[in-house]
Amino acid sequence: AKSRSESDWLVGINTTRALTALNSKGGGFFLTTAGRVQTPTLSILVEREQQIRAFVPKDFWEVHATFGAKAGEYEGKWFDEKLAEQKAAERGAEQRPERLWSKERAEEIVGECRGKTGEAHDEKKPARQLSPLLYDLTSLQREGNSRFGLSARRTLQIAQALYEKHKAITYPRTDSRYLPEDYLEVAKTTLENFSGTEYGEFSKTVLKNGWLKPTKRVFNSAKVSDHFAIIPTMQIPEKLDEIEMKVYAAIVRRFIAVFYPEAIYEVTNRITRVGEHAFRTDGKILKEAGWLAVYGKEAVEEGGGEEGKLLVPVAEGEKVKTVAILAEGLQTKPPARLTEATLLSAMEGAGKLIEDDALREAMGERGLGTPATRAATIETLISEEYVRRLGRELMPTAKAFGLFETLDALGIEILQSPEMTGEWEHKLKEIEHGRMKREDFMREIQKVAREIVEKARAFEDKDHVLRKLDFKDPQSGQEFEETLREYRTLDQRYAVRKVLAGRRIEAHEFLELLEKGTMGLVDGFRSRLGRPFSAGLKLGEGRKIELVVGEEEGTLDFTGQESLGQCPACGGRMFMSQLRYVCENSVAQPSTCTFKVSKKILNRDISVSEVQDLLKNGKTALLEKFISNKTRRPFSAFLMWKDGKVSFDFPPREPRKPKSAKTAKARAGAAA
Repeated sequence: AKSRSESDWLVGINTTRALTALNSKGGGFFLTTAGRVQTPTLSILVEREQQIRAFVPKDFWEVHATFGAKAGEYEGKWFDEKLAEQKAAERGAEQRPERLWSKERAEEIVGECRGKTGEAHDEKKPARQLSPLLYDLTSLQREGNSRFGLSARRTLQIAQALYEKHKAITYPRTDSRYLPEDYLEVAKTTLENFSGTEYGEFSKTVLKNGWLKPTKRVFNSAKVSDHFAIIPTMQIPEKLDEIEMKVYAAIVRRFIAVFYPEAIYEVTNRITRVGEHAFRTDGKILKEAGWLAVYGKEAVEEGGGEEGKLLVPVAEGEKVKTVAILAEGLQTKPPARLTEATLLSAMEGAGKLIEDDALREAMGERGLGTPATRAATIETLISEEYVRRLGRELMPTAKAFGLFETLDALGIEILQSPEMTGEWEHKLKEIEHGRMKREDFMREIQKVAREIVEKARAFEDKDHVLRKLDFKDPQSGQEFEETLREYRTLDQRYAVRKVLAGRRIEAHEFLELLEKGTMGLVDGFRSRLGRPFSAGLKLGEGRKIELVVGEEEGTLDFTGQESLGQCPACGGRMFMSQLRYVCENSVAQPSTCTFKVSKKILNRDISVSEVQDLLKNGKTALLEKFISNKTRRPFSAFLMWKDGKVSFDFPPREPRKPKSAKTAKARAGAAA
């Protein structure tokens, strides 16, 4: 543990200082953090975003048919039987059996099958689904994100409160999904404790049917490290808020469900042959709910799957008629961006990305980071503006791509992939087993840190061109190229710095400045004290990019501009300037009014119509997608004119649902 923490700190602090110094050479301060876990985690997001950007959609067609049988109608989809026999890895992700890459071929199949008679054959088989394993922290965070929209950090905070404040669950910062083998009696007592609560009927069912057994799937000491899986304690909590109750309920239901039998389905695979063409219809019917019953009616219905509807019965070899058929044109879709849930899975399973067996085994035990640190890693990437939340999706920023461009230019590969972390973990494991000396390992780490610093110190940006840009300088007609620190013309007579006040100016923003000379409010700048602020941009003397943080009184000319409405403070006319909506009297000489509304509030653009709504009614409609400076989470609010200024007004919260009689009774009993 000491070697791990010291090596992480040594490489992280030296790399961060070296990269920050390099990126700040042109002036200003551009904090560029890097680390053993943080940077390979970011590489997962950057690689996915590169796949999305490089994706080119392709047109394809599917043929859908409706068949009439004696008992009714059912749907079927054409598929290529030969392609269906191949494994997905062999044929490629896009080459699916139901896809046709020629519209003519799809319409040909439609013509050959329209109105024709076919023959249906059913194959039925049972399918079983085991209950999920007990939660460790990472799986609980994934669930919190996918089901409740919680960040990994927020889920950890809630779990920590349930553990420390309410004493309702066991230690949450665990990487085990199993219980010790001597915990059978504790599990029994815990199940009995839920008698009389909303979970009582399910816990009683486990005990009554003798389902509490010492199975290795639940009780396995070999898979318990310092701490075991997250389960409820004997303390039934009181006064939980709504989201705490959701997380607690998820832990309780998972604990009870793990002892239930598997869910059993009947899966029907129907093949309808019309001439030489085959159509597939899949049905999946839940026969025995098993553990799904613990999650209630909604989960049981979801358990039936999308094909959970009952297929109309057909006799073996029954003749059916093609009642309707059509070719549907579609397009392939790019891979989805990662959410916190899918990124946590990628971090946990990062070892699978490594080809070397020994390194993969070393990573397999830990993945990237630990359950207790993964949430903090994600939050760090967001706070350092490498990653931006878009709803539930995580999108790397230009700063993230710039980091990897810098690492590539410097030839620093050690921080760019899970292989480095795998090698690191492998050597730490060797120290743990006495096969490597700690001093030798730390000597290697010091050498790595020195090499990174020396590469950054010796680097010259002038000759390192990242790419040519697809626009020209309006004045000289020269094409532009991009280096790590500059946008410059090919003859190098005109160049501008890419980083201004701690923010990277993107290529499309530079193009807008070249074309218009100015640009409205832009987020992401940082003051010398590190505080975020927004500002406009302009091309100043020598066509250098400059910040516009205020508009000088008396310099604004609203001639020919239509008034947006009446100022609520003084009755003057309201107009739009580059950065804000202003009262004409607030920019007059001398100024007699102070009323102004920024064109961007908490990362959200405020439109003309929204300002007009505010001026006319004193309040806007409910506006979405403001971003909290404190939590970086989106929220909705009204803007309203009150006490001489514009402020937020929030919609009333929905009343909490009343507690069930059973829960209230159980809590009363616990209190007694």
